[in-house]
Amino acid sequence: MKSIFSLFLLLFFLTNCSVYRADLPSAKCNSSEIINAEYSRAAAAGAAIKELAKSGVPGAVLAVYSKEGWWTTSAGYAKIEDKTAMEPCHLQYLQSVAKTYMAVAVLKLYEQGKVDLDAPMTRYLPDRYSRYIADAQKITVRMLLNHTSGVPEYNSEPAYVTTLLQKPDYPFTPEDYLKYINGKPLTFEPGSRHSYRNTNFVLLALLTDALTGDHARFITQTIFEPLGLTQTFYRSQPGYLNYPNLVNAYWDRHSDGIVENASRLQRNNVAALIGDDGIVATPVDAVKFLKGLMEGKLLSAATMAQMKTWVNDPQGKPAYGLGLIPTTINGHEGWGHSGGGIGAGCELYYFPKEGVYVFIGVNLGTVTDSPLHVGLEKARDKVYEAVL
Repeated sequence: MKSIFSLFLLLFFLTNCSVYRADLPSAKCNSSEIINAEYSRAAAAGAAIKELAKSGVPGAVLAVYSKEGWWTTSAGYAKIEDKTAMEPCHLQYLQSVAKTYMAVAVLKLYEQGKVDLDAPMTRYLPDRYSRYIADAQKITVRMLLNHTSGVPEYNSEPAYVTTLLQKPDYPFTPEDYLKYINGKPLTFEPGSRHSYRNTNFVLLALLTDALTGDHARFITQTIFEPLGLTQTFYRSQPGYLNYPNLVNAYWDRHSDGIVENASRLQRNNVAALIGDDGIVATPVDAVKFLKGLMEGKLLSAATMAQMKTWVNDPQGKPAYGLGLIPTTINGHEGWGHSGGGIGAGCELYYFPKEGVYVFIGVNLGTVTDSPLHVGLEKARDKVYEAVL
């Protein structure tokens, strides 16, 4: 999701006019998924994904699961420089979609009786971390999950953005993120309203570390393995993010419609994020996760009801559950999450009335404004129109 972080990035780009290129190896891949070649919406959806790529996005990919079964398509490039074609088997950056996985992990602990969602986070979060948060004892675990905590946003702090851009190889730690907001007051009384903050999910990851020893391993054991997500990777896997089938990432650094390769910065940034980001997966694996969640393979019906209990935005519209976003696209109501970063963007949603799951991914940054986004958004709407 966009924040003031975008403004700082834009200021940096406008004051640095040298050509930026930081590509990484990217290989061709072959999908082993069984795809329905007779999918009735293939022509319209495929045309929309091609239009997405033609809008200026380096590459785009789509995965759909419906009553007709699985279907995927792609267009453009996983890496422009050597014309590696984008394929459905390429790993995509899930960005903030990782928050849904993190929320499921916390809710697994709730079902195991290890977490009370309405207890202060300080009951579980070590003092080493809670000391950075003003009035930490007022903030419950549920408030972190639905973004009603009032905790300040770390990634909108100028000191963080400066370090990220001037030292792209800097090895950030979770405690570093908390230090950027140390001593800052809460932006509102906990529980009084909703405001999306990445910091909330960093705190949830640290809380889960304290309860399980390693939140990434816990996510792997309780989500990836039971659902058979063999093409989904997080921090506990060997060689994390050093995958030849991981897409290269691009940005419109100067907001002038010209893309540059930002893969090294993108990868290093994502590698340092916990809870709020950090997962890469193939489109089909991403859909398998949401499908498994919605089909009750991860959480009980009662817990899912809590996950889908929405808090409202300032306009009184449903804005967020426990790691889930309610959305309406082209008149169709869905649940899931979106994600955006320096060099990638994606959406993962389930539309219950239609019984359709959709993943759309691009390897173009979405956290800063770009004239390319106009065409991207129009083509994205056509994708949903086609599959829904």
